Amino acid sequence: MTSETRTVKGPLLRDVAVRAGVATGTVSNVLHNPDKVAPDTLARVQAAIAEMGYVPNAAARQLSRGRSGSVGLLVLDARNPFFNDLAAGVEDAAGQMDIAVLLATSSERADRERMYLDRFEQSRVDGLLVTPVGGSVKQLRAIRDRGTPIVLLDRLATTPGFSSVAVDDVEGGRLAGQHLIDAGCRSIAFVGGPMTLEQVRNRLAGAGRAAEAAGVAFMHLATARMAADEGRRVGQEIAAMPPADRPDGVFAANDLVALAILQALLLAGIRVPDDVAVIGYDDIDFAALAGVPLSSIRQPSYQMGRRAMELLAEAMQAGDDSQSASRQVVFMPELAARASTARSASRAR
Repeated sequence: MTSETRTVKGPLLRDVAVRAGVATGTVSNVLHNPDKVAPDTLARVQAAIAEMGYVPNAAARQLSRGRSGSVGLLVLDARNPFFNDLAAGVEDAAGQMDIAVLLATSSERADRERMYLDRFEQSRVDGLLVTPVGGSVKQLRAIRDRGTPIVLLDRLATTPGFSSVAVDDVEGGRLAGQHLIDAGCRSIAFVGGPMTLEQVRNRLAGAGRAAEAAGVAFMHLATARMAADEGRRVGQEIAAMPPADRPDGVFAANDLVALAILQALLLAGIRVPDDVAVIGYDDIDFAALAGVPLSSIRQPSYQMGRRAMELLAEAMQAGDDSQSASRQVVFMPELAARASTARSASRAR
């Protein structure tokens, strides 16, 4: 028998065997070990393959060996350019290893995350790269314990047995908060959510520490998602505040939220940065292209993706020993200062 199944119209390996009058094992040898086949038989099978237009099923061959030749990549939001750059790094590294990457997005929803983790495991991917929503540690541990290596991406692993690639988001939050303080802001609002995302919690914590150390007012304006529509809503709320109550510095947890806030403020006639300075996080390409170029905290997204795929490949090769060789790679964020925080000298320190 063969593990090959008919998924599209076309001849199967057994059809070629019937046409050539040989066993299916002989056809397999022609495809993979032709030196083991007698010349006349080899010629007959090759003629049958050509006549019938048979295409070998690579997926079936991989699965018969216990491998799929692919890895799963599960990110929070594929619409966010940050994750596109991350995926590009993963795919480039995987391509050099002849590994396919299957991409899915959880849309920051735990139920979608659980579904895709199940689907990836059912598809017998060779490994998983996951940016967790939160609360999925038990499921991830179970998948890992069943033999699928996992690397956490954009999240520092705190659970033994997992490798991870992340940025120091606490430091990134501190950089953003300190930059607003240095620009002369005396009341800072952090905009982001949900709080189930560790990245949001860490960026909030870092900005809060900077504000506390400088003795400036600090508030958290929550969002349900890290999406532009949520940023637009909060931007309108900020614009509607009385000037005396309005924060004069805004730090958004990602650039999509920040750009939407910037747009809402400008449409309301509020000057950016002199009335309200705005800084985002990720430094996506669109940040520098905004009408008022957006300051941001830069993450090396492409490099993060490449490094995560390299760690996963190492775990895949290590097999059962991978849990004892878990590694945590932490990149440092950088400030990209632009016009959205370049306040006049009279407003800055």
